[in-house]
Amino acid sequence: MARFISSSHNPVIKNVLLLEEKPRARKEQDRIVIEGLRETRHAADNGFIITDLLYVRELVPESDLDALVTGSGEAALTCISQEVFNRMAYRKDSGGLIALSKPKRYHFGDLLLKDRPLLLVVETVEKPGNLGALLRTADAAGLDAVILCDPQTDIYNPNVIRSSVGCIFTMPVVTVDTHEAIAWFRAAGIRMFATALTATHYYHETDFNQPAAIIMGSEANGLSSAWLEGADDLIRIPMMGKIDSMNVSASAAIVIFEAMRQRGFR
Repeated sequence: MARFISSSHNPVIKNVLLLEEKPRARKEQDRIVIEGLRETRHAADNGFIITDLLYVRELVPESDLDALVTGSGEAALTCISQEVFNRMAYRKDSGGLIALSKPKRYHFGDLLLKDRPLLLVVETVEKPGNLGALLRTADAAGLDAVILCDPQTDIYNPNVIRSSVGCIFTMPVVTVDTHEAIAWFRAAGIRMFATALTATHYYHETDFNQPAAIIMGSEANGLSSAWLEGADDLIRIPMMGKIDSMNVSASAAIVIFEAMRQRGFR
């Protein structure tokens, strides 16, 4: 039988709040916080180990809870009041469920690439919302993986999980430094297409019908010199207005889906 907690001062609830707020606590405890039934399902379906399920009995259907418990094995169940859930939740409409899970750390050797892989690389991404949107695009396009070079945010920040609607769990995400990524792409025979304002040809003039990586930089600083000098090709998006850049997630979606169009969306 699940224990019941009705006070936000309970040590269990205080610890969840700590995990939500502090990357250091997530690292020390090797736990991440997942809010929402859909996001928790994505995690469980993709091999993440769910250790705790905190739920509001009136909001979570028993059949959904049973399915999660069956799929996650030994997850500890805690029934919480609506008030306690509202204290912990980022979204008041997220269905009355919060889970704790062990994170996954992918390495290049873990990737199962298709014969003609397509990957997204993002350097020094800072904003959790941007990272979440990038992961949604990568999932929608069925990319092989997302490579994060020198990220400036915790990839399991609750805002990343929320804004990605759980795609952080459906998409293999490798975090490495830029030089390691460049060396791996060269060894794997994957052509590197870096977006840059200094490029002399456009993304739609580029042949993506080959093993390819699309490299995006931060909105503030663009790509580092290591990528600008190490990439096989520099490409750009035509800009017809008064500004010379777009949101990184919008830019990535444009280039990725041109590559998918060229590949017949296969």
